[in-house]
Amino acid sequence: MCVKDVLVQNQVGLHARPATFFIQKANGYKSSIWVEKEDRRVNAKSLLGVLSLGIVGGANIRIIADGADEEEAVQGLVELVESGFEE
Repeated sequence: MCVKDVLVQNQVGLHARPATFFIQKANGYKSSIWVEKEDRRVNAKSLLGVLSLGIVGGANIRIIADGADEEEAVQGLVELVESGFEE
């Protein structure tokens, strides 16, 4: 299992468009991937799950992956979040 905390860089957080990018990237990995905010954990491959967290800019989230490509998955998603989704 690979776990990493990341600060959401873009001002609006993971609203519909960035959340869609995030989920598309997560679906490119074989590992099971979750996103945690505070004490809630959701499937990172589920749009409704990610949107339900209400992740805003400046929030800290935790990305967790478990599987064959877990380290690659966490690193790729952390880089996407840190890039601010190129907004």
